[in-house]
Order: sequence, then C-alpha cells, then structure tokens
Amino acid sequence: MATAYVLINCELGSEEAIISQLKGLEGVKEVHGTFGAYDILA
Repeated sequence: MATAYVLINCELGSEEAIISQLKGLEGVKEVHGTFGAYDILA
C-alpha cells in the first residue's frame, strides 16, 4: 500500500473543521495541525 503525506494551507480559523472532516475520510489515518508554512499535515 502506498503512503502519502499532504501539506495543507487553509483559511484562518478553519483548521479544526477541516481536520475533523479529513479524519472522517476513508484512507486517512492521521491528521495533525501544524505551525509554520503549512496549517495541516494529513
């Protein structure tokens, strides 16, 4: 099985909602909020 990491930029304040939605997707094993150039690592 292939492994992929996705770095995501999103609108200010929308991080928690996006993280919640990503966690509900089939095939997504981990989702983390980050600090720096990107907002979310999935």
